[in-house]
Amino acid sequence: MKHEKGMLDTSAVLRIGELSEEDLPAEAVISTVTLAELSVGPLVATDEDERAARLMHLQSAEADYGDPWPFGVDAARAFAQVAADLRRAGRKSRARAFDALIAATAKAAQLPLYTFNARDLTGVTGLEVVDLTAPASASGVPPRAD
Repeated sequence: MKHEKGMLDTSAVLRIGELSEEDLPAEAVISTVTLAELSVGPLVATDEDERAARLMHLQSAEADYGDPWPFGVDAARAFAQVAADLRRAGRKSRARAFDALIAATAKAAQLPLYTFNARDLTGVTGLEVVDLTAPASASGVPPRAD
């Protein structure tokens, strides 16, 4: 079933070229947290080629997805539940803080979250997670480690 709207996390944005249109929602959005995470990339790049590639990802995301979904009060409240769920599942939310914040944003917006890191979100309640590793594996392209 194709979703009308869904939120892409940073892994999905960075690896969008590995996906087909059928793998994605009809309307894809990103969160302000993804935009923040992508914005760090060019600043910490170790050489000019890497900086240029990361800047291209950032600019593409800004152009392709329009205004990002804000991390607001509802997302802040949802983050508490996401962090508690992750802790109960034996994961530390600090280890993947951006992922937990993006998950909270999707949860608060009641949007499915499209990610290559679905296993990291196992145990998060009230969030529909769309695992993008399945389409990549089915096409013979091995999933990359993030």
